[in-house]
Amino acid sequence: MIETRFVMQVVIVESPAKAKTINKYLGPGYEVIASYGHVRDLPSKDGSVDPDADFRMLWDVDPKAQKRLNEIAAAVKGADGLILATDPDREGEAISWHVLEVLRQKKALKSQKVERVVFNAITKQAVLEAMKSPRAIDSALVDAYLARRALDYLVGFTLSPVLWRKLPGARSAGRVQSVALRLVCDREREIETFVRKEYWSILAKLATPRNEEFEARLSGADGKKITRLSVGTAEEAKAFREALDSAAFRVRSVEAKPMKRHPQPPFTTSTLQQEASRKLGLAPARTMQIAQRLYEGVDVGGETVGLITYMRTDGVDMAPEAVAATRDAIGKQFGQKYLPGVPRKYTTKAKNAQEAHEAIRPTDPSRHPRDVARYLDGEQAKLYELIWIRTVASQMESAELERTTADIEAKAGARTLDLTATGTVVKFDGFLTLYREGKDDEDDDEEGRRLPAMSANEALAKRDISTTQHFTEPPPRYSEASLVKRMEELGIGRPSTYAAVLAVLRDREYVKLDKKKLVPEDKGRLVTAFLESFFKRYVEYDFTADLEEKLDEVSAAELDWKEVLRAFWQDFHAAIEATKDLRVSQVLDALDEMLTAHIFPPREDGTDPRLCPTCGTGRLSLKMGKFGAFIGCSNYPECRHTRPLTGDNPQEGDGTRVLGLDPDSGEEVTIRSGRFGTYLQLGEGKEGEKPKRSSLPKGLAPADVDLETALKLLSLPREIGLHPEDREPILAGIGRYGPYVQHGRTYANIEDGDDILAIGLNRAVALIAEKQSKGRGGRGGTPAGRVVGDHPTLGGPITVRPGRFGPYVNHGKVNATLPKSTDPEALTLEQAVQLIDAKAASSPAKPARGGRKAAAGDDGEKAAPKKAAAKKTAAKKPATKAAAPKKPAAKKAAASKPDAAE
Repeated sequence: MIETRFVMQVVIVESPAKAKTINKYLGPGYEVIASYGHVRDLPSKDGSVDPDADFRMLWDVDPKAQKRLNEIAAAVKGADGLILATDPDREGEAISWHVLEVLRQKKALKSQKVERVVFNAITKQAVLEAMKSPRAIDSALVDAYLARRALDYLVGFTLSPVLWRKLPGARSAGRVQSVALRLVCDREREIETFVRKEYWSILAKLATPRNEEFEARLSGADGKKITRLSVGTAEEAKAFREALDSAAFRVRSVEAKPMKRHPQPPFTTSTLQQEASRKLGLAPARTMQIAQRLYEGVDVGGETVGLITYMRTDGVDMAPEAVAATRDAIGKQFGQKYLPGVPRKYTTKAKNAQEAHEAIRPTDPSRHPRDVARYLDGEQAKLYELIWIRTVASQMESAELERTTADIEAKAGARTLDLTATGTVVKFDGFLTLYREGKDDEDDDEEGRRLPAMSANEALAKRDISTTQHFTEPPPRYSEASLVKRMEELGIGRPSTYAAVLAVLRDREYVKLDKKKLVPEDKGRLVTAFLESFFKRYVEYDFTADLEEKLDEVSAAELDWKEVLRAFWQDFHAAIEATKDLRVSQVLDALDEMLTAHIFPPREDGTDPRLCPTCGTGRLSLKMGKFGAFIGCSNYPECRHTRPLTGDNPQEGDGTRVLGLDPDSGEEVTIRSGRFGTYLQLGEGKEGEKPKRSSLPKGLAPADVDLETALKLLSLPREIGLHPEDREPILAGIGRYGPYVQHGRTYANIEDGDDILAIGLNRAVALIAEKQSKGRGGRGGTPAGRVVGDHPTLGGPITVRPGRFGPYVNHGKVNATLPKSTDPEALTLEQAVQLIDAKAASSPAKPARGGRKAAAGDDGEKAAPKKAAAKKTAAKKPATKAAAPKKPAAKKAAASKPDAAE
């Protein structure tokens, strides 16, 4: 008898969620394994990129990834082939390359065939089609990744130490990060130096012979055109008003022009971040987190499906089958008049766009947002709806409008004045029936304003003449959406990195969000001023954009990546060397001059803003202390007047500010500057004891902390509520590595956009479940699972969970192992109830020991004896130790790298 050998292909993807879904699509013969993102990175130390060795790069395997790589290697050794199916972008190509390099080092590859496949959506059709078209790893894309990573490392790890030596308090600099920060600081400088200009508008309320009123604006006088700023004084406005009061009005001409407004293309990464910020109030980083979940797959009616295509893209086109499906949805839901005769074709205007990538769109346009909303949380439902609406609108008919302009003559004796009235009406709404793109700065929109019927030479009656004073406004601060838009326009960075860059600027307290606008912090202003003074070329917009173009030429195999590095490093290294003999006094003089408008704004009383208010004779200037820059008097030490960079309030030399008294203890609540940042403190502590302290959560500026907020932070950790499954408390606190939520021994760091003081029970449960599903829930953390339904007699959810000894069902404190022949995904509620009831009948619950309840779902009943001992030991640990979550490896790496986001 001839034995038939089973052919096995190992497929590598990034996330376990994708692995689970794709494994179902591929079926027998495939084993899909997750790499959990990048498996190697450059060590956070000097020499990881060596320019003297032709830019040799030393890679370290992430300790968390080592076990997974061993599992991948073991699977590959016994397989017939390896399929690398990571994301369809440059970063995905790099992950595949890293995995392949590690497997070669482990000698896991012998004669196995290695292939690379990419799919733009996690649907069965997309995955199976991709498997039919394998290719080799794109070496040009890998070279572009290596060049970008080397550049970011060289800038971060070479420039940041210069900042630390010459500018105490500065955190880091980065190739793209520093240029983005300069954009924010330059806009703030424009605002500070802006000189307001007075101007007046003159409006006439007129009426036709049929008593239909409308407004017209003064647009000319005595043959000269009048623009918005032409009338600059009250006297000029008064003269025009007097002339119009006595004038006779008539219609000189009326012109109606048809117009068309075309829909915008489907979303790219950048436009999605912008519109989600405007319409949903989501930070770019949060938008990408939600989009990642929608892409990787959501359980919809018992089937896990990817709801959107890949969300890191700068392409605006859609696959022909997607266009056809979208047009079909339009015809069914809106009617044929909303469907253009031919499909719309879009091309991107962005430089170096990866045209092979589709735009972000629903994987199935017939899946209406209302049909999937019940399977999604609130943010996911809103983002999916936004993507669906934009996609469908992009293939709809154009809106038809009519713009009417009435030219009106006013005769005032020998003078002739001109007025203009405009109105725009929608004749056919087209795509506007579904979608209107948001704006960062809303203008006066005349759409919908209709002019009454009038004809040439028709006399008009005057109803009122009004004059209004205005002042020009400085340019608005950037919102996150408008900054992303500006960076894309300038060609700075890549759209897929914008969210991370903005997050780094906030995390390092270089900028803060105030009413959804980006405001540079003093730290950010100082860093930008330093770089502009001594490394100007490397924060210039054109230089950064040109470098991005070179990297794109590398990805297109048009330029050697090491040539790019050599050309950059030669000049950059020389600039670094030139700062070795730079004295701190030179740095202070340069920054003092550049930041004068910021730190010494003119006083309303006209007095010298640099005159010391304490001694009356000293001159104020920029000083540098242990914890950063401040303003001090030239008569030091006789005069000890100091203040922060902005504001006039003196402060103590150690940066301490009293917020008020704690009503319970009567002790002072202070905010202080420490070696590791700003923190809160209650009192001075009893003898032999440290005082109660709390760090500030990300995004909370020291200037925004009041007594009420400080007391709430000092009272952490707080109980949010009881977990719905086991009724154990969920706590929220701030640990050594940031804000977190805790359930038992499972800790989950809260994400950007979540407020540690306001986070609710539903959000906390979701974060705990997500952490547990990744298998890193802490010692003995309860694994997450699929909810089968509620117990029909006892109530409460029954879940199917992965366990250490195999899958099991859980209800409260009862765990029942699934028979080997039972598929966890196919388990019904009736079957689950039978298993739970049988287990409960054979093993009655025991009373909890040591005042603690037994944790529900500890990987099944077989591990209970050992777990109980572990719990008893853990219970003896001080509460303060238990409240500090373990820092994930990824965050630890990011914290130690000056340029981790780029």
